[in-house]
Amino acid sequence: MASGSYHVSSLLEKMTSTDKDFRFMATNDLMVELQKDSIKLDEDSEKKVVKMLLKLLEDKNGEVQNLAVKCLGPLVGKVKEYQVETIVDTLCANMLSDKEQLRDISSIGLKTVISELPPASAGSTMTANVCKKITAQLTGAIGKQEDVSVQLEALDILSDMLSRLGGTLYSFHSSILSCLLPQLTSPRLAVRKRAIIALGHLVLTCSGSIFSELTEHLLAELRRNESTSTTRTYIQCVAGISRQAGHRIGEHLEKIIPLIVQYCNVEDDELREYCFQAFESFVRRCPKEIDPHIHNVMGLCLKYITFDPNYNYDNEEEEMMETENGEDEEQESDDEYSDDDDLSWKVRRSAAKCLEALVSSRHDLLQDFYRTLSPVLISRFKEREENVKADIFSAYISLLKQTLPIQSWLHASEAAGKEDLPLTMLQNQVPNIVKALHKQLKEKSIKSRQGCFSLLTELASVLPGCLADHIPALVPGVVFSLADKSSSSNMRIDALSFLHVLLCNHQPEVFHPHIKSLLPPVVTCIGDPFYKITSEALLVTQQLVKVIRPLDKPCTFDAKPYVKDLFPSTLKRLKAADIDQEVKERAISCMGQIIYSLGDHLSTDLQPTLKIFLERLKNEITRLTTVKALTLIASSPLKIDLRPILGEGFPILASFLRKNQRALKLSTLTALDILVKNYSDSLKPAMIESVLTELPALITENDMHVSQVAIVFLTTLAQVYPSCLSKISGSVLVEIFQLVHSPLLQGGALNAITDFFQALVLTKTASMGYLELLRQLTAPIHSSGSAEAPATLHKQAYYSAAKCVAALSSACPKETPATVNQFVQDVKSPKSSSAVKVLALLSLAEMGRTTNLSAQRELRTVILEAFTAPSEEVKSAASYALGNVSVGNLKEYLPFVLKEIGSQPKRQYLLLHSLKEVISSSPADGLEPYVEDIWALLFKHCDCTEEGTRNVVAECLGKLTLVNPSELLPRLKKQLSSGSPHARSTVVTAIKFTIADQPQPIDPLLKGCIGDFLKTLQDPDLNVRRVALALFNSAAHNKPSLIRDLLTAVLPSLYDETKVRRELIREVEMGPFKHTVDDGLDVRKAAFECMYTLLESCLDRLDIYEYLNHVEDGLKDHYDIRMLTFIMLARLCTLCPSAVLQRLERLIEPLRATCSTKVKAGSVKQEFEKQDELKRSAMRAVAALLTIPEVEKSPAMADFSSQIRASPEMASLFESIQKDSASLPTSESMDMS
Repeated sequence: MASGSYHVSSLLEKMTSTDKDFRFMATNDLMVELQKDSIKLDEDSEKKVVKMLLKLLEDKNGEVQNLAVKCLGPLVGKVKEYQVETIVDTLCANMLSDKEQLRDISSIGLKTVISELPPASAGSTMTANVCKKITAQLTGAIGKQEDVSVQLEALDILSDMLSRLGGTLYSFHSSILSCLLPQLTSPRLAVRKRAIIALGHLVLTCSGSIFSELTEHLLAELRRNESTSTTRTYIQCVAGISRQAGHRIGEHLEKIIPLIVQYCNVEDDELREYCFQAFESFVRRCPKEIDPHIHNVMGLCLKYITFDPNYNYDNEEEEMMETENGEDEEQESDDEYSDDDDLSWKVRRSAAKCLEALVSSRHDLLQDFYRTLSPVLISRFKEREENVKADIFSAYISLLKQTLPIQSWLHASEAAGKEDLPLTMLQNQVPNIVKALHKQLKEKSIKSRQGCFSLLTELASVLPGCLADHIPALVPGVVFSLADKSSSSNMRIDALSFLHVLLCNHQPEVFHPHIKSLLPPVVTCIGDPFYKITSEALLVTQQLVKVIRPLDKPCTFDAKPYVKDLFPSTLKRLKAADIDQEVKERAISCMGQIIYSLGDHLSTDLQPTLKIFLERLKNEITRLTTVKALTLIASSPLKIDLRPILGEGFPILASFLRKNQRALKLSTLTALDILVKNYSDSLKPAMIESVLTELPALITENDMHVSQVAIVFLTTLAQVYPSCLSKISGSVLVEIFQLVHSPLLQGGALNAITDFFQALVLTKTASMGYLELLRQLTAPIHSSGSAEAPATLHKQAYYSAAKCVAALSSACPKETPATVNQFVQDVKSPKSSSAVKVLALLSLAEMGRTTNLSAQRELRTVILEAFTAPSEEVKSAASYALGNVSVGNLKEYLPFVLKEIGSQPKRQYLLLHSLKEVISSSPADGLEPYVEDIWALLFKHCDCTEEGTRNVVAECLGKLTLVNPSELLPRLKKQLSSGSPHARSTVVTAIKFTIADQPQPIDPLLKGCIGDFLKTLQDPDLNVRRVALALFNSAAHNKPSLIRDLLTAVLPSLYDETKVRRELIREVEMGPFKHTVDDGLDVRKAAFECMYTLLESCLDRLDIYEYLNHVEDGLKDHYDIRMLTFIMLARLCTLCPSAVLQRLERLIEPLRATCSTKVKAGSVKQEFEKQDELKRSAMRAVAALLTIPEVEKSPAMADFSSQIRASPEMASLFESIQKDSASLPTSESMDMS
């Protein structure tokens, strides 16, 4: 390493050279050396390098100075602590020098050093000591008010230090505060501004007492109000603190707000501007504390947004007329009053921004906003100052975004009710909006036109169809912006995207009168040289084509004259090979739409265009888009002639099924399906075979969706080309049977397979007749008893096979009786394995549900005998079979089942399951005659001691209530007052089964009385409370609308259940050991689960701070509950980060405790695993906390992060969590294709 030191010393020699170039080169080489990790300096060299660089800071040559400063950065990490202190001392001394250049370079040096200091959490004391040195010097420099530029630099460096290393300066905070506060009254405004920035960084890390001292000072000064100028500064300071540490200023708001409100009325525009900026930061950062003042603040905003004392808007209608005729009149009046003195626009702008903050944070006040705020904003669209107008537009757009109906299944059922009020109010204001905007669409100013377009675009998406009556007013403005030579490209793109939204969200008829004026400018844009305009114009054209000729309804508009405009320009873009990818794709889609809608008007142009599609199909980049366009064309009702390209195109499509791109496979299968359906006469057997050979590989359990689409396509083939299937029967069927026996098969894919089997049997192909298919379906199950048995099949596979058997027999009713007999023999025969019996019973169930099997005499006795089989699987299959066979023949079977339930207590559980099947699967009108008997029977078993039986009874009751809700629901309600807790819990559980996530006729009735059922949350019996929580959770998850309005009443009881009850904890002696059992655990767990569900569905109705109190308690509870609350905490970090920030200190402690627990050495393996899981879960919550912006600035969090980094065990756990979370989003987005 000596060579390194030697090299450095030779560089130092060159640095003393008189030639500035030598000095420059030597410093540059030193910089390179210092950046190498390998460099080690001995003490002597360190000293020399430091001394040399500090000397070079005073070099006459500016470039050498700059390089010397840059060297300080890498040097900090390479030299010992006392050398860094020397550097800092010298730099601080230079800061006070008289030479301006030296001061500047030294302040850059200090900033470099600060940014290179290792963070305090890395555990070195150097940072702390160096910071203390700098701080002492800086506070001194700031205090001496000799030279303003020194003060400014010092404040700047202090801000840097506080923002990066605030926690390290803990001991200095009070001296920093006392140094900064006097600066707020400095005669120089720049000094005040920087002092405010420094205070903003200080409040993030300072202790509570210092924060209070600061706020008290500010409040006192605001009350004294010495001069307007200092008051402005203090208000700015309050706003600055609130922006940085809003969660801390919350508790002082009560005192602050009245003062600021009072200053709004002072005649000083800048002061008012700062007041509104302060309000805006309160609204965004302290939502809970500002709540009582919201209406007051909103009133002030509305008053001052119209504040324009020096301008008269009264007769603007006439004025508009005048200015258009004579421009020169305006010029004369300019001398009288200069606009430069008018600062009222600042007040209006800050009021608009504050309104935007209000609108975006208070969804619950929407109706108020539409009543009071919306009309005022609309009246201000005429604002003369462009910047203010932009903010007014953006506030209104915010309001529209808040109104956007939430598109999700959760709120589907509520949308019909009160949710519509804001939308109706908006609908009534649309004419005023259009009136205020349509003239502005032709103004010279590009900025205000763009504002208008973005507002109208948002409006059209929020309320589709609302502009239908105003199209005549809007079209000229759109055409003007598209055709105007002075329009920028962004202007055109905005106009086109508005037009696109407009065309998508309105009925075609309203545009027909305007097509003549709209089409030419859009077509011109297709030819625009800028690709973004072209691609936007192609999108609009594609939509226009649908509008010109909507094929889904009769239309009188004649589209023919417009084809000659549309077609050539799109064709030109379609042919071009050297254009942007996006333009290529959109040209293909647009041309596809033109052929779909107007193909019969293209005559000779059609074939050459289709040939281009064939070319695009061969190109890897455009093939997916082309496949989609061909799918569209093939489905056109105009029956476009595709024969010329099918011969060559079909094999290309077939080859796509081999490709690795999932989206391409799916689109190709859809395209082939449509082609086979609509063009069956043009396809030759050879073409079909080329596709068939590709299909077996697509049918696999690894990708159920692709398998499903492939099987749907096979079904189409079986219906259209029955002959071709014989060739492939072997390979495809093997794959399909494997899929049937897969545990993953369900839903859509299973339905596709049953449809395919039905279509296949009907083709009457020799090798695939009914018996052969039946044999292959049941083969694996029949062979499982023999010696070379395959692995046992999953339970799901039996259900799938049974469904397929039933589908086959419904397609061939003649074969059914023989099959039924065969299955009955299977169940009867003592030789059959239990697997064969299960399959036979399930198949009988599936067949019996749709057909009446009463012809088979011994069926009933055989099923009942199976109830006593030794195997549990056979028993449950038998009860399933009895239920489903009864569905097919209610008259004969249902009374029998009811009688058996009454007389056979041993088989009661199984028989009740059969009854549940009957109730779930029978049509309501079929059940009507038996309702009373079933109801009476079920109520007899309501308070059975067996919980399992009670649950089945509850499910039967719930499903039965759906048959006739208006009569049966009140009966359930009556039962709530019954004496036995068992009966009450059954009734509450029954209600849970009446809630489904789809809208149902029972919903309005349920909404009326679910409150009564939820009163059982206060039931004295523990178990009843538990099932009440399960009901609440189910309602919150599936139909939040049922409980949203009850939350104020229900939440206190819910929160009550989250508390640990000492009286429910008991000690159990197990031999020599004592073991504590907490009977209340299940109820608490259920309560926390409800709380988690409410986060997703009713967040806007929760008082999040109250909620966090209970989460905090849960973090210290039992293992299961801690696991749950960690997940809740992680979710809260994304949903309401500001609330979590306010409670950070209290939330971190339990996390820290969990992450640092050690398991006792002699514990069992499960205990270790449990603790590991807990720690992982806690770490996930920590990782989520760290995603909140500004969380690092909290001292508690910084401390905890350093503790994590310092402990190898925690650090590695944290890294693995971060890796997991990093890999999640990408895998999700992969599947989206």
